[in-house]
Amino acid sequence: MHFSFLSAFPPYRGGIAQFSAALVRELRKQHAVDAFTFTRQYPELLFPGTSQFDTGTMDQVNARRVLDSINPLSWKRTAQQMLETKPEVAVLRYWMPFFAPALGTVAGHLRGQGVKVITIVDNALPHEPRFFDKPLTRWFLGRNDGLVAMTQAVKTDILSLQPEARLHVMPHPLYEHFGAAMPADEARRRLGLPGDARVLLFFGLIRGYKGLDLLIEALRNLDERYHLVIAGEPYGDLSGYQRQIDASPLKDNIHLHARFIADAEVPAFFGAADAVVLPYRSATQSGITAMAFHFGVPVVATDVGGLKEALHNGRAGILVREVSAPSIAAGVTAYFAQDPAVFRAHIAALREELSWAHFAQGLVDFSRSL
Repeated sequence: MHFSFLSAFPPYRGGIAQFSAALVRELRKQHAVDAFTFTRQYPELLFPGTSQFDTGTMDQVNARRVLDSINPLSWKRTAQQMLETKPEVAVLRYWMPFFAPALGTVAGHLRGQGVKVITIVDNALPHEPRFFDKPLTRWFLGRNDGLVAMTQAVKTDILSLQPEARLHVMPHPLYEHFGAAMPADEARRRLGLPGDARVLLFFGLIRGYKGLDLLIEALRNLDERYHLVIAGEPYGDLSGYQRQIDASPLKDNIHLHARFIADAEVPAFFGAADAVVLPYRSATQSGITAMAFHFGVPVVATDVGGLKEALHNGRAGILVREVSAPSIAAGVTAYFAQDPAVFRAHIAALREELSWAHFAQGLVDFSRSL
């Protein structure tokens, strides 16, 4: 089968780019895939981080840079270049309504020329909603032949906007490009952590809906054995979190790495962790669970969105039923009261189901069914 794949790809930062690159590499083992990406993903004025690029990551899929998210002249040009490769199926990625005009225009041109269009939808409804989100997303979804969701929560959101959508649900695969976890003793030495500490890891972009403030507050209900490592780039003002840390009775046990974490550093952070904590206020799915499970690290997560599915109803970690600091602290305590080997054994058993080969074959089968 011949695919044309439009998404963010490295050296753009983030899970969307990493996921798309991994999927293209897997698809290319048995199919022809041409990759296309952005010349401009976000205008600099709208981008909350320090950089959209990871200069230490190479583009391993040779994606053509053609789509400018805010230049309509590039939208049709992108579709034309994709059509020149004579694809049977076009695969797009959709994660926020900002991209609906550009991606929807491309999708419309492709379908007009007989190309099947399938979009992998990360978020149908954003975590921080605005009045125009639903109409833009509804319009975009209607310009697809098929849609792929990675949780039932996203499927439900899609169907609320597009009840007739042809949908396929497949779980997020495990990331493999980070290599093996660093041994715990070495990882903790590198990060300045005591060898006998109970280490909690909050990893990824720091945004309001992810509930880092709740996790910092939860430490008030935990004793000095616990250390919290915060590793990720803040999207917004960090001062409120810093005031919380300064006021915490465990402030010396909170280790803040408020910056972009390069791929080469990731094994140390996960190698040092006893558990990854996702204290989210809202969620669809989380690429952080895919990273944690790759390293065999169980997760403590609030029961929002698709996180219950990601944790397999608590078999791969602890589900916190209430989104509050005391409940998160209770969930952490409950995790350490159990044998983590039980969680790790379940995570190990998930590897085949959550492989890239399994996801790629599911995408191919869904494409053929349309």
